[in-house]
Amino acid sequence: MTQDILLLAAALIVGMSKGGLASAAAISVPFLALYMNPVKAAAILLPVYIVTDWIGVYLYRKSFSKRNVLILTPSILLGVAIATLITPYTPEWALLIFTGLIGVWYCARAWLKRKQLEKHDARILPGVFWGTLTGIASFITHSSAPPSQAYLLPQRLPKLEFAGTVAISFAIGNLVKLPAYYAIGQLDGLNWWLIAGLAATGIIGTFFGRALTKILPETVYMRVIQTMLLILSVILLARGVMEMLSGG
Repeated sequence: MTQDILLLAAALIVGMSKGGLASAAAISVPFLALYMNPVKAAAILLPVYIVTDWIGVYLYRKSFSKRNVLILTPSILLGVAIATLITPYTPEWALLIFTGLIGVWYCARAWLKRKQLEKHDARILPGVFWGTLTGIASFITHSSAPPSQAYLLPQRLPKLEFAGTVAISFAIGNLVKLPAYYAIGQLDGLNWWLIAGLAATGIIGTFFGRALTKILPETVYMRVIQTMLLILSVILLARGVMEMLSGG
């Protein structure tokens, strides 16, 4: 019963993220990993990610940056392809630490040098770099917020446009991960009735997240996103260090 409650809470968090609170979903797997195997947690939540992704696409179908989507989407797919090849040879702790450091670096840079940071345009080379890292991190740790937001946040997009860009780019990336996860057996033995309940909970969370996104003032919204990003990044760093020290 306790595990089911935790899964429902994680699904609600995923849904809220897809509704606009962009960093929240990536907290779900580390949250569940405190109580279960992280690979199992990622496999259980992947269908929830996919369902809520496309609810998010519907909600933000008129609010997104076309240029950013065109830059990020193929880059994320490239990252997923690379991750498929390197996963058997790269320790998870190294990827967790690397992903966490990206988020901490961005937050420290944004908060300590707020006045000096300039607004950036959607540039191709940085987008390909961060998008590829996003695909790799998403495939292996389900924690793609740090690299994607290191690219998007400096552009200071309007909050709905930011949320829509993330929703559309991640929807395509997560869908592509499904056959790869199936091929390596991570979807075997799942309780699909439980998955259906989690997906329904995630959909509710999506509309809740959308409502919060519309209510929050622009500056408060970005501060919330950055704060969640920092919390997530610290969690990833801690997990990575613990796995490294334990010889994982």
